[in-house]
Amino acid sequence: MEHLNDASHPLQHESRRDDLVDRIATVRDGETTTVERLEGTLARIEAVDGALNAFHEVLSDDARRHAASIDRQLAEGRDPGPLAGAIVAVKDNLCTTEGRTTCSSRMLEHYRSPFEATVVERLRTAGATIIGKTNLDEFAMGSSSENCAWGPVRNPHGVDRVPGGSSGGSAAAVAADLADVALGSDTGGSIRQPAAFCGCVGFKPTYGRISRYGLVAFGSSLDQIGPIARSVRDASLLYEVMAGVDPNDATTSDLPVEPPLADGPIDLRGLRVGVPREHVSDRNHPGVTASFGATLDTLRSAGATIIDVDLPLTHHGISTYYVIAPAEASSNLARYDGIRYGHRAEARPGEGLEELYARTRGEGFGAEVRRRIMLGTYVLSAGYYDAYYTRALKVRRLIKQELDQVLSQCDVLLGPTTPSPAFRLDADLDPVSMYLNDVYTVNANIAGIPAISIPGGLAEDDGEALPTGLHLQAPAFAEPMLLRTAAAIEALVSG
Repeated sequence: MEHLNDASHPLQHESRRDDLVDRIATVRDGETTTVERLEGTLARIEAVDGALNAFHEVLSDDARRHAASIDRQLAEGRDPGPLAGAIVAVKDNLCTTEGRTTCSSRMLEHYRSPFEATVVERLRTAGATIIGKTNLDEFAMGSSSENCAWGPVRNPHGVDRVPGGSSGGSAAAVAADLADVALGSDTGGSIRQPAAFCGCVGFKPTYGRISRYGLVAFGSSLDQIGPIARSVRDASLLYEVMAGVDPNDATTSDLPVEPPLADGPIDLRGLRVGVPREHVSDRNHPGVTASFGATLDTLRSAGATIIDVDLPLTHHGISTYYVIAPAEASSNLARYDGIRYGHRAEARPGEGLEELYARTRGEGFGAEVRRRIMLGTYVLSAGYYDAYYTRALKVRRLIKQELDQVLSQCDVLLGPTTPSPAFRLDADLDPVSMYLNDVYTVNANIAGIPAISIPGGLAEDDGEALPTGLHLQAPAFAEPMLLRTAAAIEALVSG
């Protein structure tokens, strides 16, 4: 089995532990240039991405032009922005004017966006160089990054393992040092779960804290954009650049964005850490249980107060999510009919418009996307709307109330990000088993609260040491508390 931790393997890279802040400092200090950093990263992609399939499209020429511009500004004494020198990968469901935006679907195989996502614009304005578009589960629907029209993405810690999903390409790119940081989207755990599987940091802010303008919609009331990074400090830097009100997205909040790590990591002494009993069940992989238990012992030794809490609606989150998300997806994906844009089937003599629509969508969408469209259409149908969709909305309100009540008793919630480490590409899980990968992450999306996954140690699985994740949640718009706590735990666990 090939893995990132083998120093002799080409996926290994001696500087992969350096975080973004340290890397871009070398550009400002004149030790290197953005162009030199970019060329080194492009060479690495050329060498190793054939084994990973993290990227759908590498934007070499555009990235070179942008990197040269950043270096010219620095040479002239101008400030290109706080991310000058950074190399960033973007999940391929975020619109960019450079390259294509395919959502890893044949439906949008040749689509080029006439506009850019707000987050991409803000990163460019801050000096970041966009190196390419990463693969994902088609239209962000999946937990393994196997549902991709261009083939599965592989985990750098074991190329026979999945990287998680749906932001698997972004997580694999960061883990293999094919980008300094990457953007993902998170509808039910799609940033945090792949970050856990790949040994990265994955951060989902409060719903409305970061603009969704330019994100191809899956579940509009659940979707959120966030960073996948090597450290909490890196994730915080990207968050600070991207967050804030956007006139193009009416759901964004106008609350001020506080620099999250201005005061440094939090003092763990006296910190009240709630541990949901439902998240430490015997259904977890033994390696995940052992790794998480060791973290709790370390936190107690550091002076944190561990509080056992109950979240009895935890396991209702998956069923609630898989009513609401497909319902919203069935509406959002109705626009892909092959008439306005996207893939269009060849018309047959005498064929009506409805038949052409059906064949177009059957050819353009993969099996998982079709499954969710049909599920969403079913729960929104006249005979089942109240029985499923209306009831799911009521449970959603109860889940939010439950989380709000528990978070009033503690500062943060802490648990494993996933029940298991990365599973094998050939696991052939049925849809329900696949959906259960997100059992600990979906409720943060349902409630709209911020959550982050940080590396939580290794778990032994079939004789292989694989990353696990620690999942922290906090009240809505409490990003500074969440990120300062995550930074403190990160330093404690990694040290």
